[in-house]
Amino acid sequence: MTGLLALLVLLGAPGTVTVASVRGEQKLPVRVIGETPVVSAKGLVTALGGTLRRQEEWLDVFLNRQQVRFLVGAPFLVANERAEPLVMPVLFDGDSVYLPFQVVSEVLPRLFRDRYRYEADRQRLVDAGWQLVQGTGKAAPTDRTATSAGDADDRLPNGLRRGHQVTIDPGHGGEDPGNPGQFFPRGLREKDVTLQVGLLLRDELKARGVGVRMTRARDTLIALGDRGRYCAKNCDLFVSLHVNSLPRRSGYTEVRGFETYFLAEAKTEDAERVARMENDAVRFETEAETLASEHGLDFILKDLALNEYLRESARLAELV
Repeated sequence: MTGLLALLVLLGAPGTVTVASVRGEQKLPVRVIGETPVVSAKGLVTALGGTLRRQEEWLDVFLNRQQVRFLVGAPFLVANERAEPLVMPVLFDGDSVYLPFQVVSEVLPRLFRDRYRYEADRQRLVDAGWQLVQGTGKAAPTDRTATSAGDADDRLPNGLRRGHQVTIDPGHGGEDPGNPGQFFPRGLREKDVTLQVGLLLRDELKARGVGVRMTRARDTLIALGDRGRYCAKNCDLFVSLHVNSLPRRSGYTEVRGFETYFLAEAKTEDAERVARMENDAVRFETEAETLASEHGLDFILKDLALNEYLRESARLAELV
């Protein structure tokens, strides 16, 4: 690092930095080691609700279910399978571990753009996504979340507003098995997995103060056109659960992850394929069910065609 860069970093660092998260506001001292300001790795990660782990030559930081790796003794980190330079390496002082202040002011706000922002004028790192997670205390007010006293009283301890209603739709059911699950345990099918996941999700949301309505809570067939009607006037979100499949080939058991879709016009061949596959479940419905559901499906499509709902759905898909 050049002397000029070190001077700029030093001049830009405060004596303390405030971390505002669901755990409240915590002040962390900023030390200067050599010519570079640093913060306690344990203090920062704990304030953000993450975990810290040392593995041989690596210091692993886990935030928001993502991993950021710091190579001990080298001025760079690895995130999203990419190496990025730092102004200095991780430092050890006895049992304490220190990260360059650059991690607070630049790295975290860039790597987690939708979650963290650094307010240089207020010398504060803000967890802007605190309202999306379960916390142990009330969130500290920020520029984006500042509310009146009356509004604050209407929030749950985890930061959510009271009265949220989510409709959970476990995919398939009854005569419609969904993915046959050739490599599931004997007799298990997609409809069984989506139902059990849906029930677990219901319990988790209720524990966090969110109201839940299920399209089905047992092994029964609900017409596609009727499912949307469960998300009535007070419904804030409709979530349908499904299970992916893939051919049995080398390495198939190592596949992990998830996909999030929202209702919109299919613009790619793969999107059209998925839409055809899911809509194929109509064949399990009786003619009466299909005819009765046409009006409801038309209503959903017209409603979601409104740009505002599409934007909200796209934004939620990104967050998930």
